[in-house]
Amino acid sequence: MSQPFDREWDVAVAAVRQAAALCRDVQRELKGAVLEKDDKSPVTIADFGSQALICRALQDAFPSDPVIGEEDAAALREEGQSKLLARVAEHVSRHAPGATAERACAWIDRGGAQAFSSRFWTLDPIDGTKGFLRGEQYAVALALLVDGQVTVAAVACPNLPPQAGPETGDGVIFSAVRGRGAWTEPLSGGPRGAIRARASGDAAQARYCESVESRHSSQSDAARVAEALGIVLPPRRLDSMAKYALVARGEADLYMRLPTGAKYQEKIWDHAAGALVATEAGATVSDIEGKPLDFTHGRELLKNRGILTTNGPLHRRALEAIRNLPRA
Repeated sequence: MSQPFDREWDVAVAAVRQAAALCRDVQRELKGAVLEKDDKSPVTIADFGSQALICRALQDAFPSDPVIGEEDAAALREEGQSKLLARVAEHVSRHAPGATAERACAWIDRGGAQAFSSRFWTLDPIDGTKGFLRGEQYAVALALLVDGQVTVAAVACPNLPPQAGPETGDGVIFSAVRGRGAWTEPLSGGPRGAIRARASGDAAQARYCESVESRHSSQSDAARVAEALGIVLPPRRLDSMAKYALVARGEADLYMRLPTGAKYQEKIWDHAAGALVATEAGATVSDIEGKPLDFTHGRELLKNRGILTTNGPLHRRALEAIRNLPRA
């Protein structure tokens, strides 16, 4: 018997699986085709192609649902970008036969919603673009929000193995529906199995993970928090929402995103899907002040500062250690 949001779950998982296949194709062929956003982070053909395919799937299945995505097609339409646009359209057409450059741009721009609504999707077509460019960890992440709550999530991690183990592997999809647990399945297809966070308060055996890049998260502050907790194992550094996934399946016990400045605002597409997967696996997710993540302010987490995800037993102590960090 079907349950609420079964269709959304199926569509989300299928969409990120298709987008991840495109990303893998681009990664194999990547030859420096990179633009720069205003914030100087790289954007690739895979970002645009991934968003096009996912927005196409959402348009077909749920045409009334707005999508708050990371990208728009403005850069592709600029004079001098015709070759790049043609490459995007070529990759999209491999997975959506008949796709043209015009259609690809229209699908990308369908992710241009800005404001909160009672039901909408948020999409990060490639979370961890620098990891993607290095051939390391990245994710394709999609989440449905209903009345301000993340309700369905799908996160494809093409370079993680389906089971806990090495840093690289054959790819895995993490997914969750609110109240129904967190799940994992091979990116290439296969059975879906439940995952759980590691419910241990023993900091001596705990491991934390953090970003490879230190631009928006202070690695020095994270090291101070780990020391205060008594964590002795070195951190695992990797890009993208794969960090949420490691906590969700018990490979790490904390994920800390500690702000390096007062001005940066977290974007909802960077956290919605991963936060639900981790929470449904039994982990605890809050900002660094202990407040729940508030997804009711459009594209940004305007009422939150930083991110703390733990296995649960370590959360209160980690918040206390963060509060006791020396202030600049």
